[in-house]
Amino acid sequence: MKYLFLLLIFTYSAKDYFAQVSGAESVALPVVGVHYGGAFSGGDLAARYGYFNRVGFTAGYKFKSSWSTGVESDFWFSDNVRLTGLFDHLVDNAGNITNDLGLPASVLVYPRGVHLNAYVGRLLPLNQNNRNSGILLQLSGGYMLHHLRIETNDNVVPQLELDYKKGYDRLTTGVNVQQFVGYCFLNNHGSTSFYAGLYFQQGFTYNRRTINFDEPSVPVSTARRLDLQTGFRLGWYIPFYSAEPREYYYN
Repeated sequence: MKYLFLLLIFTYSAKDYFAQVSGAESVALPVVGVHYGGAFSGGDLAARYGYFNRVGFTAGYKFKSSWSTGVESDFWFSDNVRLTGLFDHLVDNAGNITNDLGLPASVLVYPRGVHLNAYVGRLLPLNQNNRNSGILLQLSGGYMLHHLRIETNDNVVPQLELDYKKGYDRLTTGVNVQQFVGYCFLNNHGSTSFYAGLYFQQGFTYNRRTINFDEPSVPVSTARRLDLQTGFRLGWYIPFYSAEPREYYYN
């Protein structure tokens, strides 16, 4: 809630920087934005997890030539786990995982991930009345990470605390490339600017753990993985147009 409040303050303060521009002329301007998206897993990623929600930010610069460059990042979160039997060896005869007091404990797992990419993009105007809007194409690449977040809430489960979590979290990291195609609207008269479209992400990753405690006799693969995601993104841009000169008159 604190971060949402700060974002609202920032947005309100930023509106003073917005100035009317002629849509018939492509302009150079910095842009920042926030976005939400969803992604369907594919490739090796689909064996572990299903659908992801993704939230993130974009910060970049649009050149007068309609090319753009910048950085973008997403935080992935989900409750769709396809892995089975993770904690079967910790379950007692009554079907419970017990805490340090011998009482039944609640153990939850959540897929989590993040990527940080640099991008280049090209805006293809569809209307001569607004050359700052149109089809948006982007290609990005950078670092990605995903793993299982293990929560025992208020319980203390010795087998799942501190470094023991590393034996179950399936930490995976590597590089990724991503393609985006969609529509971008930069308002000539204010701050109502947005973009929406589809993206396709390919991760070339590796397992970073040397053992999985739920499968101690199975060697952890050292082969390169192909983690795929296909999804959509809806974003809100905050473009910073150059303010027009103001005239002041004195008596």
